[in-house]
Amino acid sequence: MTAVTDTNVAIVGAGPYGLAAAAHLRRAGIDVRVIGQPMSFWQDMPAGLLLRSNWTATCIAEHQGELSLDSFCAATGTGPAKPVPLDRFVTYGLWVQQRVAPDVDRRLVGALEPGPGGFRLTLDDGATISARRVLVAAGIEPFARRPALAAELPPELASHTGDHRDFRRFHGARVLVVGGGQSALECAALLHESGARAEVAVRQDHLNWLHGGIYQRKLGRYARLVYAPTDVGPMGLSRLVAVPGLFRRLPRRAQDPLAYRAIRPAGAAWLPPRLTEVPIRLGRSVVSAAARDGQVDVTFADGGTQTVDHLLFGTGYQVDITRYPFLTGALTTRIRRAGGYPLLGPGMESSVPGLHFLGAPAAWSFGPIMRFVSGGWYTGHALVRAIAGPSRILEPAQPAPVPAPAGHAP
Repeated sequence: MTAVTDTNVAIVGAGPYGLAAAAHLRRAGIDVRVIGQPMSFWQDMPAGLLLRSNWTATCIAEHQGELSLDSFCAATGTGPAKPVPLDRFVTYGLWVQQRVAPDVDRRLVGALEPGPGGFRLTLDDGATISARRVLVAAGIEPFARRPALAAELPPELASHTGDHRDFRRFHGARVLVVGGGQSALECAALLHESGARAEVAVRQDHLNWLHGGIYQRKLGRYARLVYAPTDVGPMGLSRLVAVPGLFRRLPRRAQDPLAYRAIRPAGAAWLPPRLTEVPIRLGRSVVSAAARDGQVDVTFADGGTQTVDHLLFGTGYQVDITRYPFLTGALTTRIRRAGGYPLLGPGMESSVPGLHFLGAPAAWSFGPIMRFVSGGWYTGHALVRAIAGPSRILEPAQPAPVPAPAGHAP
């Protein structure tokens, strides 16, 4: 007979959102159990990536305080790196985990279902946990958007950018990258730097590029009036989406275009120099792809064709919570949804009392900021308000001073 352990709140997932939730709830004195492999999704992302978000927006749980990147640098003697490299962010995330959830349960949840007084979680070794509340912070990995035209292609000929950790296997290969956002463009750069013959096919007739903070620098101290530290959205809109409680009160007909404007596909300002030798074809939409003799014959909407060794989709992620493998039908049939998104109330609580969804699944209800690490700041406070009451929200301790990078004057 498997052991049963009771907890007040179980958090499924130990990435940035799970850790942010644990940090805020434990500060408020709430019993929490975190279940999952810390920072696992990020550790499996392509090596060499740089994070597009700015310094403050890359902070987990808070951008000022004992868990911020500034505090991490001070505690570890690490100089700031901007943009933040993926491996540095993973190290930072594991540092946060050691401070907020050193007791993380690294087993995986195999099934989540209703149980006496709340929910029952069955882990991969057969053990069970009884929880009064469950916070699903399981990330976006199951939501990879894979076009139907690639359904018949084997993984050695077609894949998603999220499938790869190391692009060196493509050395010398002709790789067509499909997509016009950061993921597609940066992976094309990494492929080129790994010795692949990379090319990019973009459906739109143009690319969007971020400005790299140029307007913030021009505005100086006034930048904070129109740009939030969350770093999501352009001037003005940045401040609106940084307050999900306000954004969600807008009519849906206003929310949708504003959300798209805040998160439309775009490349970082530091990326173009790395793509000067990578052909980028605009207005090229792939309509079919077929395997032939170990290669892929690609047909475009304009009638053009191309044969490549591999087709790589940088087509992002589409939320559909029914794709979480641990959610049982007994729960999903009770969760009110809009498309694949759960409809959430205060504290990101779903129509199933006590079941909350954090991160990207909360974007339909709370706005585009939930797709980014910085959305965890609001989420942490919202959870405390919903579970413990507003009087339990605590201010974080202030960060230690950041050491100057080597070779620079303080």
